[in-house]
Amino acid sequence: MASVVAGFHALALVLFVSVSAMAAPPLKVGYYLRTCPLAENIIKQTVFNAVSRNPGMAAGLVRLHFHDCFVRGCDASVLLKSTPGNPAERDHPANNPSLRGFEIIDQAKARLEALCPGTVSCADIVAFAARDSAQFASRNSALFTGGIIYDVPAGRRDGRVSRLPEVTQNLPPPSFNAQQLIANFARKGLSVDEMVTLSGAHSIGISHCSSFSSRLYAFNATHAQDPTLDRAYAAFLKTKCPPPSNKTQPDPTVPLDSITANTLDNKYYIQLLQRRGLLTSDETLYTSPSTSGLVVNNTRNGYTWSWKFAKAMVKMGSIEVLTGNQGEIRKVCSVVN
Repeated sequence: MASVVAGFHALALVLFVSVSAMAAPPLKVGYYLRTCPLAENIIKQTVFNAVSRNPGMAAGLVRLHFHDCFVRGCDASVLLKSTPGNPAERDHPANNPSLRGFEIIDQAKARLEALCPGTVSCADIVAFAARDSAQFASRNSALFTGGIIYDVPAGRRDGRVSRLPEVTQNLPPPSFNAQQLIANFARKGLSVDEMVTLSGAHSIGISHCSSFSSRLYAFNATHAQDPTLDRAYAAFLKTKCPPPSNKTQPDPTVPLDSITANTLDNKYYIQLLQRRGLLTSDETLYTSPSTSGLVVNNTRNGYTWSWKFAKAMVKMGSIEVLTGNQGEIRKVCSVVN
C-alpha cells in the first residue's frame, strides 16, 4: 500500500511539474498594447535617436541581444552589474569593454518607468532595441524599402542571476570553426541555416584586432598568416593592427564589413566568397563544406536573406525565456529589485 501511495505522489508531482511548465504563457506580439501602449514607440524613438548620433551603436544593440540570449536565455542577465563576490556576465572579457548599448537600454527603461512603472521588462527592451537597430541599419540598403521590419513577440521577464563563467560556457568565440559553431547554435535550438543567417549581423559593427590578429601573425608552424585570408586584405589589416607585443598596448578596431560597414545587408557574404571574412568564425562559413552552400545562396538573394534574418532573430529572442510569474520586472536594468 505504501508503495502505491508513494507512486501516486510521484505521479502527482510529475503531473504538477508538467502542468506548471505548460501554464507558462507564450510570448505575444502586441503584449503591451493594454498595459503600456506607447512602449514600443518609446523604445524605437530612443534607439533611433542614439543610432542617428552614432550609427555604430546599432550593431552594439543587436550584439547585446545575442549575448543576452545565449547565456541563461533572453532574460536581461547581461545587463546586471557585478556585486561583491559575484562577477557578472557584463564584466567577462567577451563583453567588457566591447559590448555597447547599456546606456540606451537604461534611457528607454527610465522613460518607460516614468510612464508605466513596473510594466515593461528589461529583457523585452533589449529585444525591441535589437529589432529597431536592425531596421535602422538596413534602411539605407538598396535591397529593402524602409529597412528590415518584423514584429517582436514580448512578455519576457527579467532574470535575477548573472554569472561571469557562464559566458565562456555559452558564447561562441571568434576562433570557432563551422562545426563548433553548428554545435553551439544547436544547443540553443537554432539550425545550421539560422546560424549562417544570424552571422550576417557581422555586416555591421567592429572588431578589436586581438580577436583576429592570430590570423595575421605566426598563424601556425607552416604559415605565417592564415592561408584562407585574402593577401591584399591581410596586408591592409596589418596596417591597422600591428603585431601584438604586450597586453598594455592599445587594441585598435576595424569594421567587420569593409564594403558597407554601417549597413545591414548581404554584402557580408560576398566578402566571405572573396576570402575577406575578418574573424575565423566568419571565413569558416565559406571554407567549410557544411555551410558554404548557404553562404553562396545568401550572396545571390539579399531579400531572402533579410526575411530569414528577421525570422531567425525572433526565434533567437525566444531562447529559454522567463514568462508569467517567473523572474521579475526590474525597476532598474542593472540591478535586481
